[in-house]
Amino acid sequence: MHDSKGKQSLPLEGLVILDLTRLQPGPLCTMLLGDYGAEVIKIEDTDAGDQTRSVGRIFEGSGSLFRQLNRNKKSLALNLKSDQGCEVVKKLAAGADVLVESFRPGVMDRLGLNYEALRTINRQLIYASLTGYGREGPYRDRAGHDINYLALSGLIELNAEKGSALKVPAFQVADIAGGAMMATNGIMIALYRRAQTGQGDYVDISITRGLLPCLALAAAGLNSGDDLARRGKGQITGGYGCYNIYETSDGEYFSLGALEPVFWKRFCETAGKPHWIVRQFEQEGREELIHEVQALFKTKSRAQWEDLFASVDACCEPVLSLEEAIKHPLNRDDQSWIRSLNSEGEAEIIPGFPLFFSGRPGEMHRPPPRHGQHTAEILLSLGYDSHAISNLSSTGVIKISDK
Repeated sequence: MHDSKGKQSLPLEGLVILDLTRLQPGPLCTMLLGDYGAEVIKIEDTDAGDQTRSVGRIFEGSGSLFRQLNRNKKSLALNLKSDQGCEVVKKLAAGADVLVESFRPGVMDRLGLNYEALRTINRQLIYASLTGYGREGPYRDRAGHDINYLALSGLIELNAEKGSALKVPAFQVADIAGGAMMATNGIMIALYRRAQTGQGDYVDISITRGLLPCLALAAAGLNSGDDLARRGKGQITGGYGCYNIYETSDGEYFSLGALEPVFWKRFCETAGKPHWIVRQFEQEGREELIHEVQALFKTKSRAQWEDLFASVDACCEPVLSLEEAIKHPLNRDDQSWIRSLNSEGEAEIIPGFPLFFSGRPGEMHRPPPRHGQHTAEILLSLGYDSHAISNLSSTGVIKISDK
């Protein structure tokens, strides 16, 4: 698809998204939609706005975490505790395609902004509610964060060997996999259905329920009586020599993913250990083989192992730090990472675009907004005149950025 000037358009151009979310799961979902062309209006409170505005290094009124999650959005600072503020949301909903909210169940009901109310205004509206434990059930009103969702899903316990201490993951698995990605999928499924029926839909996203696909291997183990997924036990969870992490002589690490026999054979032959080939899936001596492979990796530095396997297709790759990964040829030149400059010329590195359409990635066409930066602009588009906007500002219904 191309626009009138012949430029290839982004897949979601023309969609209008109302973003009433905060923190990480919802904002990541709506940012991805904005990256591929949707117009995203971020509705924040008139006090401090999204809590991530104060997380990390503050620049131009926003913390570094906010800037990672909120590009390609407009900011409307609105007091939803006022009738006038809720009226603005209703006017926006009349022309919107999608509304995403992450309040606790019942909040949007009390505000008169639930799906049933907004459906009477716009029957084509896709309304997505993102909660920790779902809209119904015994935990619907319970507070939670990523660590709690992982704990209740069983994933944290699986990620430790029996008898070893449990650890907090280094990234938010539940917020991203169970929350942001499931919300994005649910919205796109609903949009496809709307294209067939002309009707909107209500999408109920529970972050904990959204983790179910992550548990497929573990469930297979339960059904078969095997410990397939527990760390240090299964074929792809560290229980076999062919699929593991190994320390090198310089204290760095290497990943070996030679699960298929053809890759294991190439690894063994390249490493000078052809007699290991037949031992790949032996049950007896399984731990002994891991120790032997570890001893082998300790004989060379990470760089030496990289050189050895540079042209060998054996699923054998170095473990990189984030700083190294950003500079790696795999990520350096395909917009996986964006290097942007702020108004003072300082460089910031942010994750780029995960999807390509006909060879074209997403696009950063709007920097992360200041709090309330687009309030006046949005209200003018809804028919409010400058006098009405001034009154709403003076009574605290809206906030207009002063920068």
